[in-house]
Amino acid sequence: MIEKNISAEKRETLALFIASGAYVGAAPAAPGTFGTLAALPLWWLLSHVSAAWFFLLLLLLTILAVWAAGQAERILHQPDSGVIVIDEIVGLLLAAALVPFTWPHVVAAFLLFRFFDILKPFPVSWCDQNLHGGFGVVVDDLVAGIMAHLVLRLLMMAGF
Repeated sequence: MIEKNISAEKRETLALFIASGAYVGAAPAAPGTFGTLAALPLWWLLSHVSAAWFFLLLLLLTILAVWAAGQAERILHQPDSGVIVIDEIVGLLLAAALVPFTWPHVVAAFLLFRFFDILKPFPVSWCDQNLHGGFGVVVDDLVAGIMAHLVLRLLMMAGF
């Protein structure tokens, strides 16, 4: 019985560690912004792999994010708690997919993603209001990431 409790405690600790972006989500102010910033080193690392590896790793991280966010909601007894920032991490990575890691692109991707994540225009708002659990926590940020990515690509096509 004690072994099961220890194992459950370790799972909860791991889930909170992942969901909070290595506890970045515990920032006293603007945890989502800090979570988005935490994605930048991952973007830099993933910018050195092939497109296939990038998307495979992003898919695996997204699956892990859904699990961790769902567990964190249960542990914290709060839906989409501000402590959960793994959704911002995967959202920014999707916004940055196959975009060169240069400072102008970093700033643009960061600002565009935060814009769509904070203002939640349709369809981000629909996902935020209608999808629940770990899946719902993550999906609205993925949609914000797609929207940011599309605008970033338009800017890049215009010479940015």
